[in-house]
Amino acid sequence: GCPYDNAVDESTYRSFKLEFINQETCQSLEELTLKTKDYVHRWNHHRIHGSLDYQTPMVKRVIA
Repeated sequence: GCPYDNAVDESTYRSFKLEFINQETCQSLEELTLKTKDYVHRWNHHRIHGSLDYQTPMVKRVIA
């Protein structure tokens, strides 16, 4: 319901599209599934986010 939620959703989708969809090719649904899981893991555990004080989502969750 909050306009900020929509902005975060749009930013996340844009990043996913630019960093993953436009960069990857997959030969099968299994390969797509594996690469998507790898990307989401990297997003949550390794990729720092400016909106989270330049921390990963998992680090921010532990601190909060």
